[in-house]
Amino acid sequence: MAEVFGPAAADGGPELVQLLTPEGERRHHPEFDLDFSAEQIRGFYRDMVLVRRLDVEATALQRHGELGIWAQLLGQEAAQIGAGRALRPQDFVFPTYREHGVAWCRGLDPLRLLGLFRGVDHGDWDPAEHNFGLYTIVIGAQCLHATGYAMGMQRDGVVGTGDPERDAAVIAHFGDGASSQGDVNEAFIFAASYNAPVVFFCQNNQWAISEPIERQTRIPLYQRALGFGFPGIRVDGNDVLATYAVTQAALQRARDGQGPTFVEAYTYRMGAHTTTDDPTRYRLSADVESWKLKDPIARLEAYLRRNGLVDDGLVDTVKAEADELGERLRAGCTSMPDPQPLDMFDEVYAEVPDELAAQRAGFADYLESFEEARA
Repeated sequence: MAEVFGPAAADGGPELVQLLTPEGERRHHPEFDLDFSAEQIRGFYRDMVLVRRLDVEATALQRHGELGIWAQLLGQEAAQIGAGRALRPQDFVFPTYREHGVAWCRGLDPLRLLGLFRGVDHGDWDPAEHNFGLYTIVIGAQCLHATGYAMGMQRDGVVGTGDPERDAAVIAHFGDGASSQGDVNEAFIFAASYNAPVVFFCQNNQWAISEPIERQTRIPLYQRALGFGFPGIRVDGNDVLATYAVTQAALQRARDGQGPTFVEAYTYRMGAHTTTDDPTRYRLSADVESWKLKDPIARLEAYLRRNGLVDDGLVDTVKAEADELGERLRAGCTSMPDPQPLDMFDEVYAEVPDELAAQRAGFADYLESFEEARA
């Protein structure tokens, strides 16, 4: 049996694809080496800094009672930005409820995310506008949606044509905990059977709420893909360069008609599962301190500085941009109008069934009774 949780696997094991060490030193890989431009790497840095600020501000807003809940991504910025920037415009994303960085890459205004967590809407963005689906609260359900959508792409003739402007793929994001769900495994079966152009991108942050990874699997997660008949690969999820390279290759494989790939981004959830969770009750502070040394933003900044690709001026500029984003998020969140009670019945069905219409009418009468009592 492969060693999963012993000392040799503490950093992801020897099979981990890594292009940037935690100290910011460049590594090369025989299969996934890319030449990144200085502008591209600086763009990754900017993305991660701004997305982390989004996460910090949203967490603070929840603590001040402005959001009902928030799902943090602290420590997972590289996994999300690397995967998000590897996409082409025609690709489609099926997220969970934590893909704030991928949403950023798809051009979604972060305030649209806050509306969902504030409870003023159920996610009011148009998935077709950004090729980014609505957040999925039901754990793992999006993998089935992604596989079905990918099979639809096959039938639309936008897979394997050789035209880079036309060929498209789907990526489904989920966590290590979701990999235990039936929906995810059923999606693997359908994707393999129909050679669907889908990338299953698992952010293994090593905690399914309070359940550690060693209680979820006896082999590395990426090796599960072989049992379903398609390749799997483990990448350093705190290395934005490696995550980009591996995801780009997997997406291109799907676009070319070669079928699904499982990508396990080996990372760590530095914060809580959500703001209702207290991780100090079930994990050791020493583990958290150890992973702080692998911070995705710090390692990329170290690389940029070591190679003379960034200076204090650029760092300060990005920080100022992050401060502006924080101010905009705070002002925008607190000024969101409350929804009208009857709005929850709208935009559920294209044709409203009689039962829902009756429920709406009954609720309207109930609300009117308060106005009559006050009159």
